[in-house]
Formats: sequence, C-alpha cells, structure tokens
Amino acid sequence: MRPTWADISLPAIAHNVGLLAELVHPAELCAVVKADAYGHGMVPVARTAVDAGASTLAVALVDEGCQLREAGIDTPILLLSEPRPNEFAQVVEFELVPTVYQGEGLAAAAAAAAAADERLPVHLKVDTGMARVGAPPAEVMMLADAIADRDTLELAGVWTHCAVADEPDNPFTAYQIEQYNHLLSRLRLGGHHDFCRHLANSAVAMLHPAGRFDMVRCGIAIYGIPPSPALAGCLPLQPAMTLRTEVAMVKTIAAGTSVSYGHHYTAPADTQLATIPIGYADGWTRRLGVSGGEVLIGGRRCPIAGVVTMDQTMVDCGLDHSVSPGDEVVLLGRQGSEEITATEIAERIDTVAYEIVCHLGRRVPLRFS
Repeated sequence: MRPTWADISLPAIAHNVGLLAELVHPAELCAVVKADAYGHGMVPVARTAVDAGASTLAVALVDEGCQLREAGIDTPILLLSEPRPNEFAQVVEFELVPTVYQGEGLAAAAAAAAAADERLPVHLKVDTGMARVGAPPAEVMMLADAIADRDTLELAGVWTHCAVADEPDNPFTAYQIEQYNHLLSRLRLGGHHDFCRHLANSAVAMLHPAGRFDMVRCGIAIYGIPPSPALAGCLPLQPAMTLRTEVAMVKTIAAGTSVSYGHHYTAPADTQLATIPIGYADGWTRRLGVSGGEVLIGGRRCPIAGVVTMDQTMVDCGLDHSVSPGDEVVLLGRQGSEEITATEIAERIDTVAYEIVCHLGRRVPLRFS
C-alpha cells in the first residue's frame, strides 16, 4: 500500500464544534460539510459534528445530501444552492431542505412536494453583496409571498452570505448585516415572521455577534483552520488534518546538481535528497517547489527541491540530518515542536487555506482517529 495518507482527528472536530456552539449560543450551529467536509471525510465528520452540538448540516449538492441520508444521518440537511428543477423529487424523497431564490426553482419545489403529497420547508436566499447566487432584495418579498401562497411549501428560513467577513476592518460586513436587518423588517411588515434567520459564516460567528441571529453556518473553523490569517488565534481551534507520507529514497547529490522538471532548483552545496511519494495528482500543489514550500522530517523543516511532480516530490535534507527510507514525513500538521499549517501553505502560493485541504486527491486515503 502506498505510504501516503491523511490522519483526521475526529476529537479535534468535536472540540471545534463544541467551542463554536458555545461561542454563538443561543444561536444554533450549522456544520458545513460540503466538498467531502472540506476534504476531511463527509460522513464521519457529519456524525461527529452532530454529536458535538451541531443542529443542522449544510451541503452544496443534492448528491451530498443523499449520501448523508444513505449513511443513516437524520439531522436536518440544508442545501446551500438552489437545486436544478429535475432534482427536487430527490430533495423531497431524501427530506433535504433546499435553498431557493428563483421563480423556476420555487415552482419546481412546489410541484415536487405536491407530487409526493408533502409539505417542503425551503430557505430563501437573498444577495446582499456577494453577487454569486441569491434573489435581489427587491424580489424577496414577492418570493416570500409566493412560498406562503403554496400549501406544499413552508418558508423555513431566510438567509444571506457575507463576502469579506474574514477581513476584520472591512466595513462591508456591517453593511451586509444592516441590509439583512432591513430586509427582515420588510418581511415582518409583510406578515412573514416564523422562520430561521441566518447570515453568519465562520468569520462572522467569530467577529460579529450582531450577525449571529438564529443560526450560524460554520465551515472552515470546524476543521480547525482560521478563515483568514488575520483571524489566527481568535479561538483555540484544533487543526483536524495531518497529511503524512514516508521517505521512499535517499541519495547524496553534489553541489550544482539541478533537480526536477525545468531544473528550477540547484543544490547550493552537497546534500541529501529525499524523494517522497506524493505529488500534484494527490493535491500537493506543484508550485510549492518554487514558492518556498517545506516539509517536516525528524522534527525539522526541510525545503522542497524543485517543482513537485505528478507522483513524487524531492526534498533537500542537508548533510547534517539523518534521513532514511521509511522515515515519516509530515506535509501538513505537527511533528515534534514544528508545525506546518494550511494557512502557511496557502500564503506561500497566494491562495486560501480552504483550497489546500479541499484539493486533497482521491488517491490519498483518510484515517480517522
């Protein structure tokens, strides 16, 4: 078996969920487990999150919700995007809670519920400044009325999403909260009262108590990763993922030897070069080799030598470091007193920590503890 894997700490997930649930109380916690729980394994993470205090789960796709139901999870599951019209029969069959924001989606939801002789709860999403999906504020009252006029539908929630909440000093988050509150006032005046209000993602939950409302949707924070470098240390989160492999080969190369495709790295001195069996096909980004990426071997940081290849990565271990085939290598996580975080890796390649964990490839098995 290929010695490359990711350890997922379910106790760390439970710790983070419990910490966030306590922070936002009396608001409820919705655990976002889309994209295979940000690469951490959707079903085990979902079960752990519910046991630790999450009252709702959220996914992006109907297929993801169905997978959770087939695993025996009966917790409410919110779909964060409006399903295609032909998917609403599955939504009803698997008792998922869809988000709607277009007339076509609303009509399809009502038709599917009527065909099954069911009453389907739906959440109405409004776009207050993300400009991704969601109804324009001017259309929300019309859509809320249309939901209320259908016996087969129930307006169970009204929500929005914040665009810059991970930037603590950006005033746009306060603006979005204000716009959302204004919308809620209009809905109340229009006779719509009994629904779940939710706006907060992880960053809002951590920084903006006024944005917590009835429920918060926490994704990245439940995996122990701050939403942005600016929020590192705000809460004692515990990273849940450790990415490991083993040294496959060690050779000594002379000063001036160039390494990997393109010869972008040349050894400045005689050194030990370790080859490890993980590459960009596993989600270990190719650019790390030319962006200062490092790994941990024997509790020490060792630089990646040259570009990461599809299946393998080379590491400059120096001559003063004892390295042998079979030695453990940590690419993400802690080894001894050293730690490499998803935030650190993301900063090296100018992306976000979400992408680092979500890009973990299918060839990398998850081991749960």
